[in-house]
Amino acid sequence: MTSFVLRRLLQAVVVMLGVTLLVFILEHILPGNLAREILGIRASAIEVRAFDRQNGLDEPIVVQYWRYLVDLVHGNLGHSYRLNESVRSVLAQDLPKSLIIVAPALVIAVLIAVPLGIVQAVRRNTIVDHATTGASFVLYAMPSFWLGMILIIVFADKLGWFPVEAPQGTSIGAVLADPRALVLPCLTVMLVSIAFFSRYMRSAAIEALAQDYIRTARAKGLPQRLVLARHLVRNALGPVITLVGLSLPTVITAGLVSEYLFNYPGAGLAYWNAAVNQDYPVELGITLAIGLATVLGNLLADLAYAALDPRVSFGSPAGD
Repeated sequence: MTSFVLRRLLQAVVVMLGVTLLVFILEHILPGNLAREILGIRASAIEVRAFDRQNGLDEPIVVQYWRYLVDLVHGNLGHSYRLNESVRSVLAQDLPKSLIIVAPALVIAVLIAVPLGIVQAVRRNTIVDHATTGASFVLYAMPSFWLGMILIIVFADKLGWFPVEAPQGTSIGAVLADPRALVLPCLTVMLVSIAFFSRYMRSAAIEALAQDYIRTARAKGLPQRLVLARHLVRNALGPVITLVGLSLPTVITAGLVSEYLFNYPGAGLAYWNAAVNQDYPVELGITLAIGLATVLGNLLADLAYAALDPRVSFGSPAGD
């Protein structure tokens, strides 16, 4: 198991290097001039050159990237040109607020999607299955920003149950002080995730129901409840748990869109503002955090899958 984790961590380092390199190159080939964005359009050519020289932007991109990696190894994520503060402080302030939306939405989505997928599989080709499957397809195909707009129109504008805007507090305590304003952003992420996970849980449960161990358990006279709890759920959860780890980028992306849509002051809104203002260090820092969460999510999913299925060996190709 130790060698498996070490291999995964080594792969994570390689993946993160690839992510930072790709984002770094893309940001520097986009049209626009960072110095003009920061200093204003009336800045003289001398002031622009001085800004580039002061921040190392006049050096070749290879040199800039190497300097970024050296700073990264020493724990320095850079300094925000626009906010005039370190990227580490921006992440420390905004990422916990993003987790307030993404984490509960993900946990609740899994808790709902697992039994929903089992019900769909057990009652396959019935009205219940068709209705829930149709709803899942609609939610899964719907862009998260469109779903959020529908929720705003229905529950905020028409019914007036929840505020249109998310909490605007700068601290976690201030955000949690207005829980009603968190409902619609969380619901936007949660509904998309439920549709996604329930579809895979249904497929995994249908496959498990056709296995010999299920027929054997039923032949022994076990009640349907025990057959599902003892045999079906454990064996069908493996692919879904792996999917949870693999889908973290999708869930986090939905959270970023939800933050922008509801004007929630988290990492998603910070990323949007950084992209608009060409604040490269903040963009890189948030991208790095999302990539790290994705890699760790995949690692935890592999470990959980091996714990659920004893046939999976950490040293075998299947465990990789």
